[in-house]
Amino acid sequence: MKRDFLHITDLTTQEILDFIDLAKEIKTKVLNKEDYQPFNNCSLAMIFAKPSARTRVSFETGFFRLGGHALYLGPNDIGIGKREEVKDIARVFSGYNDMIMARLFDHRHILELAEYATVPVINGLTDYNHPCQIMADIFTIYEHRGNLNEMKVVYVGDGNNIVHSWLRLAARIPFHFTCICPEGFEPDTKTISLIKEAGLSTFELSHDPKKDIIDADVIYTDVWASMGQKDEVETREKAFADFQVNSSMLNSTGKNTLFMHCLPAERGREVTDKVMESSNSIVFDQAENRMHAQNAIMVMLAGKV
Repeated sequence: MKRDFLHITDLTTQEILDFIDLAKEIKTKVLNKEDYQPFNNCSLAMIFAKPSARTRVSFETGFFRLGGHALYLGPNDIGIGKREEVKDIARVFSGYNDMIMARLFDHRHILELAEYATVPVINGLTDYNHPCQIMADIFTIYEHRGNLNEMKVVYVGDGNNIVHSWLRLAARIPFHFTCICPEGFEPDTKTISLIKEAGLSTFELSHDPKKDIIDADVIYTDVWASMGQKDEVETREKAFADFQVNSSMLNSTGKNTLFMHCLPAERGREVTDKVMESSNSIVFDQAENRMHAQNAIMVMLAGKV
């Protein structure tokens, strides 16, 4: 039976813990240039309705490093959901490829793609969530902390797709997650409820970027205006003015706090250049680990562990 990766919650708690070990193993093999080619003679179709440098390069390079061929299809190549029905693309591409990765705007499109595809489908990002990013994030945190025990992650900024994936992670492994955002920019309430239903983690929604960063093991942020929201830049800059991650915030946690950003970063807005370049920043380890985490996800879905 084929498996898809559309949400963090598609994996069990044990599978997430096993993923960390697998990502570590595959990363070592790739960096040592070992003869490890689980995707020899396989092809990956990469559908991009939403452009991205990191997602394309990390998937394309990663699949190549594991012996396969990745095919890039940009926004003008398909027009998914517009020029051609999603369910038609799903079945056609399944006939050509061993796996499909899609980075889309509409979350309903990734769900439909997975429903009709006969090969594994990976969510490379939608407006609702970004599961591959958060899998790379927890792998990076594990590398730096040595464990995920009693972890407090504080996200500062818009309650967006990154937050939704962190919330879903909190429904699978125990940690404390705080989302600090301006009023009116809160995450989806149904996704928040998953934490309460699972009963593993604690969650705090805050509008105070000074008080609620205390004891943070990780401070995480993202751009204030994502792709498709650029007409809201001025409004959002005013709303988020007090939510910039700067040295003062980082030094106020009472801990040697790690700083994370999923990139691209708008330095001088959501984060200062000084924080990005500080010893607390693990942003570029995080970016590199996108490839290694995604490699592990693809190997898991293909049953090649």
